[in-house]
Amino acid sequence: MDFTILIIEDDAAIFRSLKERLEQWSFHVEGPARYDDVMNTFIEVKPQLVIIDIQLPMYDGFHWCREIRAVSKVPILFLSSRDHPLDMVMAMNMGADDYIQKPFHMDVLMAQIQAILRRTYAYGEEAADLLEWNGAVIDMTRGLIRKDGQDVILTKNEFVILAVLVKAKDTVITRHDLIRRLWDDEHFVNDNTLTANITRLRHKLTIFHLEDAIVTKKGLGYMAATL
Repeated sequence: MDFTILIIEDDAAIFRSLKERLEQWSFHVEGPARYDDVMNTFIEVKPQLVIIDIQLPMYDGFHWCREIRAVSKVPILFLSSRDHPLDMVMAMNMGADDYIQKPFHMDVLMAQIQAILRRTYAYGEEAADLLEWNGAVIDMTRGLIRKDGQDVILTKNEFVILAVLVKAKDTVITRHDLIRRLWDDEHFVNDNTLTANITRLRHKLTIFHLEDAIVTKKGLGYMAATL
């Protein structure tokens, strides 16, 4: 299995050092494009391990640990210069798998990384199937949408509609195609039922202020817009 590691570390020198060493071991390494939208990078790269610092721009590492753990069981390793026992306890309580204090010995860190990966993926466990849309995370496995720490559970039809639209983001999907997708999913849906499901879906999305992101294209169909 080819492992991808997401390093959430704003110290450029430390990031480069980690990246170079990990790539020597044939790991693929990514970092967030923006520190106010780490989840977008997490969803795009689908890492098998996350290494995260506590002190980061915008939001601290604890925030991103909570956000990641809410939608994924991917192992999380904290790497921080903070040595207060409370920080370590908080990290573990939030679901972190390990906590290593800076400065660290690279060989020790590599051994820890390999041990975590062996324990986690010994039985072929994969990362969760997730989509990102306007700052919300759509969990394809559990059938829910999450944003700003809030979860909304969707019905099977609502979830299929949202997933189809978001996968084709900013592209119009005809009503016929949506009905056919719902039919393929063994749910009989006629035109009126589709309209009712779209209405309920929009209503549920109001909690995230995303109701207007499901756009009706008159005479054509619907589109999940990027706001």
